[in-house]
Amino acid sequence: MNSEAFQSIILPWVGKVGGVMTAMRAVQTAHKHIPPDAITCAAKLFNLSIAEVRGIVSFYDDFTNAAQGDIRVRVCQAEACQAVGSRELSRHAEQAMGLSFGETSADGQFSLEKVFCLGLCAAAPAMLINDVPHSRFDADRFDALLDKAIAK
Repeated sequence: MNSEAFQSIILPWVGKVGGVMTAMRAVQTAHKHIPPDAITCAAKLFNLSIAEVRGIVSFYDDFTNAAQGDIRVRVCQAEACQAVGSRELSRHAEQAMGLSFGETSADGQFSLEKVFCLGLCAAAPAMLINDVPHSRFDADRFDALLDKAIAK
């Protein structure tokens, strides 16, 4: 991918508070991941080292270097969610999606990921489907939410 494609995504955020984070989110939205060339481009435009931008991208779990599926499911694994059954729900999610955590389906439709706290502890168990939070779910509700995401 050429740097002009990344420049058009990143440039509007240069000089703004939180600009690097917002620019990387925009790149990930457009490309389903953050390619190495986008990191190099961002470093140049924000006058940072490649290591600084790579450090930001690698620090936050929301960012990924590998392409994600069209439907990205992240299931909370934190203690509050575990206390109310997220381990069993995680196994159900793997079975229902035919994936292990950290995998993306061969057709690029689904990704399944672990996340360690969504801040929804009082409404556990919690998960995100394409960045939309869902809480107090069970296996049946998981299936219904996944079906709804597929239908969109």
